[in-house]
Amino acid sequence: MTNTATPKKTPAKAAIASWVGTTLEYYDFAVYGTAAALVLNQLFFPPELPDGIRVLLSMATLAVGYVVRPLGAFILGPLGDRFGRKFVMMLTLFGIGICTFIIGCLPTYEDMGVLAPILLVVIRIIQGLSVSGEQASAISMSLEHASDHRRAFTTSFVTSGSASGGLLATAVFIPFAALPQDQLLDWAWRVPFWLSAIVVVVAYIIRRTLEEPPAFHEAQALGAQLAPMKQVLRFHWVTVIRVAACAMIAGVSYLFATFSVAFATTGYGLDRPTMLWVPVLASLLALIYTPFAGYIADLIGRRTVFIIGAIGAGVTTAPYLWAITEGNWPLIFLFGILCNGFFYSTANAAWPAFFAEMFPNRVRVSGLAVGTQIGFAIAGAIGPVASTALAGEDLLDWVGPSLLGLGLMAIAVIAALTAKETRRYSLDEVDELQQSEREKDAVTASIRLPAAR
Repeated sequence: MTNTATPKKTPAKAAIASWVGTTLEYYDFAVYGTAAALVLNQLFFPPELPDGIRVLLSMATLAVGYVVRPLGAFILGPLGDRFGRKFVMMLTLFGIGICTFIIGCLPTYEDMGVLAPILLVVIRIIQGLSVSGEQASAISMSLEHASDHRRAFTTSFVTSGSASGGLLATAVFIPFAALPQDQLLDWAWRVPFWLSAIVVVVAYIIRRTLEEPPAFHEAQALGAQLAPMKQVLRFHWVTVIRVAACAMIAGVSYLFATFSVAFATTGYGLDRPTMLWVPVLASLLALIYTPFAGYIADLIGRRTVFIIGAIGAGVTTAPYLWAITEGNWPLIFLFGILCNGFFYSTANAAWPAFFAEMFPNRVRVSGLAVGTQIGFAIAGAIGPVASTALAGEDLLDWVGPSLLGLGLMAIAVIAALTAKETRRYSLDEVDELQQSEREKDAVTASIRLPAAR
């Protein structure tokens, strides 16, 4: 006898499985961002170039991984809606992990000349394509397994993984950054990249037994033939633009995690290991605080919490960079932890449910992936690269990068104000709310078509 029972929701298991995958994604980002600021600029580019130019080129390789993400979202998003959230989560897990490990094996400019940075860019492109479906699938999985009154709290564990990944990566890098320069540039920089293999194994063990959420099975049972991406582009293109604009607040975090380290250590000669403790402590606070902020988003609204966090993160970027120019360690730690550990984590806790609930179930991964990855691509390119360029060849100007952070904040907040608040709706009601009658008719027609032939 065939078992046709609807699978049960497992919110805790889904949250843990999503959390560990995002931990790997942000471990990769933080390891690469830290390495780009401290060592890759010295290892993969001509030594005769000025320090500021080499840092700029290094940040450009970081940006490349973000520029290709929208393309990956167009590929992986529909796979998540057609074949399952778990399918994409497993696919991206190995894509991210293998690329991170390979970066640790790459030859340097001294070994292969111009071919070294070319190989680095190629791996970053592959990695960016792999990453593009991870968060959208993990968030959809968590959201659809969660109870209706705890959706923001449950999905906040996805972005809590960004804090744990950043914390893990920076903490791993600190002892290596404290080594003598010749050892750091010879072999030590490679080890944090190789250690990503451990995270991949742990994530695989946790994810392999995870079941698809009931909402996905229900959508599949309808048998609709309308392609998810076609449905997104036809009926939800405005929402995709809104999500992309909101997601640009991530540029503030990228500016904090990558540019500010190079700004402090290369531009102003501040101590490397001490500077790395700023993101460590910020990530530690975020790890503890993000689920609490998600709980608050369930109480007072996703949009409200997101806007509070975005404004706070943008405003505190300026005093943080100014404190670096003064070499004032107490203020550097205070404003750095406030900016990224508290305010950005506030926005980071709210956006998974906020963005995901802008799309109906059937196209959730596709819409969420494309919207967020376009926003992250712009922010990932603008944040580190533009801030480095605005700081000048000697990396000494803090005003330009600060204005950039405020600009990204303004775009995100204005876009968020145009969105509906969905905390009071059940997930079934969200599906109804976010679909027009034209869209419902189109989906219904696509169900009837096979029978009519």
